[in-house]
Amino acid sequence: MLTPTRRTLLVSTLGLLLLALSASAIAKPSNKWRLEFSGNAESDGEIVIRVLPEGGEAIETTTSVNKGLSENHVARAVVEAMQAQLPGDVYHVERDDGEDVLVKRHHGQPDFDIQVVSNTVKDVRNKQQRE
Repeated sequence: MLTPTRRTLLVSTLGLLLLALSASAIAKPSNKWRLEFSGNAESDGEIVIRVLPEGGEAIETTTSVNKGLSENHVARAVVEAMQAQLPGDVYHVERDDGEDVLVKRHHGQPDFDIQVVSNTVKDVRNKQQRE
């Protein structure tokens, strides 16, 4: 028999799992995504971004960020890392407005979803939106 604490933990975990599954079920791929970064890096850390092409294998990119970088420099580091780690004949990655990163598919390539899997850089926030 489950204790009340374990029952609450189980129900919470199941709820989060269902929420994650429903979010992935309604995800809508796009040909272009904007990643907006804000805040200065108050610690060293990593930003892991997953690119999920329709009908293809997911690709994870990892960006190392040093403490003290501004949001514009964080975006530059993400662009450089993604350019080095994604196939250049499939994706184009560039910076826009200083703190934004645009990820676009090349013509003829499949639409894709993008997820920030983890961000261990203190005070750097991000938001992704379909373009």
